[in-house]
Amino acid sequence: MDRALSRERMLAGLVRASHLVTLENLPDVISAHAAVAGMSEVLIYLADLQEEMLFLFPGRTARAGGAGDRPDEVPVEGTVAGRAFQHGEIVSTSAGRGGPGRWWIPLLDGAERLGVLRVTAEEAGGDVAWDMRDLAGLVALLVQSKRRTSDTYASLVRRRPMNVAAEMEWRLIPPRTYATDRVVISAVMEPAYEVSGDAFDYALRGDSVHLSVFDAMGHDTAAGLTAGLAIAACRNHRRLGEGLADTARRIEETLLAQFGGERFATGLLAELDVAGGLLSWINHGHPRPVIIRDGRSLVRLECEPAPPLGLGLDTEAVLCQDQLEPGDRLVLYTDGITEARSPEGREFGLERFVDFLIRHHADGLPVAETLRRLVRHHLDYHQGRLGDDATVLLLEWHGPAPFAEGQAEALVGIP
Repeated sequence: MDRALSRERMLAGLVRASHLVTLENLPDVISAHAAVAGMSEVLIYLADLQEEMLFLFPGRTARAGGAGDRPDEVPVEGTVAGRAFQHGEIVSTSAGRGGPGRWWIPLLDGAERLGVLRVTAEEAGGDVAWDMRDLAGLVALLVQSKRRTSDTYASLVRRRPMNVAAEMEWRLIPPRTYATDRVVISAVMEPAYEVSGDAFDYALRGDSVHLSVFDAMGHDTAAGLTAGLAIAACRNHRRLGEGLADTARRIEETLLAQFGGERFATGLLAELDVAGGLLSWINHGHPRPVIIRDGRSLVRLECEPAPPLGLGLDTEAVLCQDQLEPGDRLVLYTDGITEARSPEGREFGLERFVDFLIRHHADGLPVAETLRRLVRHHLDYHQGRLGDDATVLLLEWHGPAPFAEGQAEALVGIP
């Protein structure tokens, strides 16, 4: 069969079959349709919540092989599969050695990393690689569309029990990585299974990108409720067209109405005009954002902070503006990153935090991979135990013109 026709049949057949298929049946449906395009085996490996392991999504095809040939889990660090996941590149492990070739392909929903595909096929060459990319792109869309209604997915990607507050937070926040032709946004949030008071949000409207980070008081379910309410109020009034100051005022009113001044959250709300690079922002008791410029220098943004939201102090926030330069990385964070201390009492600190981002920026890693490694470094520094939530939201602005061909893909790891 003509390759173009076989690819069309594979992709079109998958789309038709996808409407009523469950996530649990998806691996077998994908394998059946991929065989039409000459792929004798397709296995789905999904990343765990902290992106440390890749877990085999079970299906009849996956269960048919031996454990050594089809491992149930693969570490992200130090493996071929992990390299494909980290760097966003297709990696071959046996092509050209006589017999079927085997490839690991990043599984990306837009710029959001979900895992990898392991594909076995008889033929090699550019056309086959494009078939695999197309298949991986469609599989990622299908997994993304099904996973929110699947407890099987949640059970697979969690390595330990999650508290109630974290359950709320992870359902509330947007995807951890997003990209357009002019901006890349990525975020991390730890401790993943016990996070309570931190939350982040972003959204686009025309040429404007909204960013917000909140840190609610406490480390319990009430803190999660406070952060969730702040995010919901922010979205509600932002979508009504209200500006930053008015939106913050509405968040304040919402928290006061619910908690009567007994619960509060620090917050930073910002908007970036992606056409011109003008950043507008207000600060309610939150750590000030920083900019990494030219990949090597730190710019500290200054703005008079207002009190945290929810205290009812009736203090208007000051609207501040800064001009970004093409290539700037804007970093928003909570104090759980900078103020956390090691068991020996050493503070992680802003300088260590920014230095890590600068060094890994120079390595040319995708933004999401830089933040994944930052979290690993942060957890190692504190011997795996954080006393406070730690969140980082990073936006890279290319400039008023769209990214050059391939540049945006490289920043987020799209092959």
